[in-house]
Amino acid sequence: MKRMFIGCLLSAVVGGVVAAWLTNPSATWPGDQHALAQAPFSSSASAVSRAEPRVAAVQASAADTPLTPEEVTNIRVYEATNRGVVNINTKFEASDRFFFFSVPGQGAGSGSVIDKQGHVLTNYHVVEDADQIQVTLSSGYVDKDAELIGYDAENDIAILKVDAPADQLYPISFGHSGNLQVGQRVYALGNPFGFEGTITTGIISNLNRTLPSRVRDRELQSIIQTDAALNPGNSGGPLLDTSGRMIGMNVAIASKSQQNAGIGFAIPINRIARYVPELIRNGRIIRPDLGIVSVRETDRGLQIIDMNEAGPAARAGLRGQRVMRRQVRRGPFVEIKLTKDLSQTDFILEVDGEPVETGDALIEKIESHRPGDAINLTILRDGQRQRVNVTLGAS
Repeated sequence: MKRMFIGCLLSAVVGGVVAAWLTNPSATWPGDQHALAQAPFSSSASAVSRAEPRVAAVQASAADTPLTPEEVTNIRVYEATNRGVVNINTKFEASDRFFFFSVPGQGAGSGSVIDKQGHVLTNYHVVEDADQIQVTLSSGYVDKDAELIGYDAENDIAILKVDAPADQLYPISFGHSGNLQVGQRVYALGNPFGFEGTITTGIISNLNRTLPSRVRDRELQSIIQTDAALNPGNSGGPLLDTSGRMIGMNVAIASKSQQNAGIGFAIPINRIARYVPELIRNGRIIRPDLGIVSVRETDRGLQIIDMNEAGPAARAGLRGQRVMRRQVRRGPFVEIKLTKDLSQTDFILEVDGEPVETGDALIEKIESHRPGDAINLTILRDGQRQRVNVTLGAS
């Protein structure tokens, strides 16, 4: 009797499943990994809405343990974006510090598919000096010789090109980073320690942090700080909002052990979006050039020290330090001694009517323009405020 009862019960269950499939053959089942987001990602569609069928299936299969709203959001974001994250492995030759010969080295990081043409966004430091770049898509497709088509070391941005079928590329849409709030929930996707497809969650811990740039004497401004767990291998991966849109690119962690310590950083997407088209088109960033080489921060303003003699600032009549040459006789020999005269230098106070108090602030203002743009500088000369128009050149 017990065996007969169990057999009847199994028959009823199987019959119910078959009947349900016959009446609705297009339904998404819990094991269907490819039912989500068949259409490519676009900025006009929410990533979360594309994960609805998968989330509904998960909830239906776990009716006895219903998901919380927070868990539902986590699943939606992961299912909508995970296929757009790639694993990057590099090979390079490194110099041995003791024996002065090259030894093979390897590196790893993450990246984000950004279009159907196979462009992948990552950090420049992930692929810097690489002799070979291997990109693995979430589907398992591998491009062993991905091409570095553009990079900007100063902002730690690189664009790769992978040779992959369009139907295996799932671009992640760009969001906006101009209106982020401290406390806002975020998600980090990537391949920490080689564990591909890893998602961590946290909040925006703070905004407008500053990090050293890979270019000497420059800094990365307006960096996002997050407590979402980041580890080696996360670099280049996306930082996402609850709609599955990329609001930043993970770039660094603050840790003495090089492992997660609850302090991670991401480059804001608004800055990245400004440079990506030019990197794809030209392979590099053509920056606006003011023609000022160095300034000194003083309580009177930014004192101009060195300028390019034929640069835009010099052509506009701005004044930096003067180099004085005089002959000094030492016995039978005559030496040329150089002295610097700062008595007539100009001090920069404002750019287009907005105060600038640091060298980085001046650079930020200049780089918000394009070569050929005209800017208005407010300067202090001989104790008097003056306005000078400068047409920016190209770096």
